[in-house]
Amino acid sequence: MPTAGVADASLLTARARPSDNDHTMKTNAARALDTLGVRYELRDYEVDPDDLSAESVAAKVGLPAEQVWKTLVARGDRRGVCLAVVPGNAALDLRALAKLSGDGRVETVPLKDVQPLTGYVRGGVTALACKKAYPVYVDELAQLFDVISVSAGVRGTQILLAPGDYVRAVRATLGPISREK
Repeated sequence: MPTAGVADASLLTARARPSDNDHTMKTNAARALDTLGVRYELRDYEVDPDDLSAESVAAKVGLPAEQVWKTLVARGDRRGVCLAVVPGNAALDLRALAKLSGDGRVETVPLKDVQPLTGYVRGGVTALACKKAYPVYVDELAQLFDVISVSAGVRGTQILLAPGDYVRAVRATLGPISREK
């Protein structure tokens, strides 16, 4: 079971802005949060193209895997493409997503379709500033934390922010869509 508030909420006292000594590049996802006035922190990590797992990213950004959230692209039989956001230490429950989205059946899209649909590559997919405004479904466990981490839209950078701000920014629907791996 996740531990609520593991990351220090004081990380988000002000919007993170790269300084002269900071090599973090501002992404479209970060710009979208700036436009909305959302507080966040950008955190860079070393990318291992052979291990893009959320667990690996979590270790590199110094958070537990349950606070580093992954965005998966799915397609329902009735409603079409959607984005599902689940904890890094969990798996997407396709049946639960279908129920929440109003679909009879949902499947993750093939990897070859991810970039054309979202504009993002595997390991950098985010619901923030996505190529198209797809419906977004976030597992309700996000509410247990003061801070969660999501991709900034590129491999090697994560955005840390309050889950409520993230849900509002992407206009997500919350629900129980994850299961233990």
